[in-house]
Amino acid sequence: MPYSWMNAVHGWLGMGRLPQAPIVSYLARSTSGFYVLLGGLFWVVSFDLRRHEVVLYYLGVVIVVFGAALFVIDLAVGMPLFWSLGEGPFNTALGIVILFSSRRLRAGPSHAYHKLKESE
Repeated sequence: MPYSWMNAVHGWLGMGRLPQAPIVSYLARSTSGFYVLLGGLFWVVSFDLRRHEVVLYYLGVVIVVFGAALFVIDLAVGMPLFWSLGEGPFNTALGIVILFSSRRLRAGPSHAYHKLKESE
């Protein structure tokens, strides 16, 4: 995203002009890149949920913790309240959904079938 667009969004959020320091551009772009990588991981894992159930459980746990950390950080640095209430709690809820879903996956009937087949 060009700097002018990021600056416009920053202003629209009521945070004034986006600083033009190299670290700001680096953090904005590297964080966006990280989210693309994470999305790709979710996409790959989605093709075989049972095979990757440990990864799903791990992602659920760390996303719950990450959401809580984001909420605290957002409040500490003075992000707008709507941002703080949307970012951290949303991530925490997403992690809980992943944990709940992975738990149901482990409890499903075909999971017991796979265990039985492995023991033969």
